[in-house]
Amino acid sequence: MDKVVATAAEAVADITDGSSLAVGGFGFCGIPEPSIAALVATGVGDLETVSDNRGGNGVGLVHLLEHKRIRRVASYAADNKEFARQFLSANASAANFNPDCARAGRITITEVDHLVEPGEIDPAAVHTPGIFVHRIVHVPDPVKPLEKVTVAR
Repeated sequence: MDKVVATAAEAVADITDGSSLAVGGFGFCGIPEPSIAALVATGVGDLETVSDNRGGNGVGLVHLLEHKRIRRVASYAADNKEFARQFLSANASAANFNPDCARAGRITITEVDHLVEPGEIDPAAVHTPGIFVHRIVHVPDPVKPLEKVTVAR
């Protein structure tokens, strides 16, 4: 089964009013901007969202909030010591909530910068196994206004 769809609009086309969405990323990194923009364009609303943040500064879920499309938000994690212990420790701090969101979803849409064939990358580098992914949107040159690429030397 080919999971690659042509556009983010095609990927989100069957999301309906009242849907629950788990949106991956962490902070302002790894947010599926093209899919969120496509969702805004559909006019769908009354959404429940689960994310580690509600977006801001023109990035992320704030686009849906500005259009009054979100009815319920589950995202606030401050002062939760157990949450911080499990998810906010320095160990694996570059990770995000994408694998958790994928496992929780009935339909998982993944945006990727690069499409690769099976076996091209080390399986240990795969954070979200393909069995949890239903649609893939290739975004070759994503706009990431708040991300900066850093490389350790």
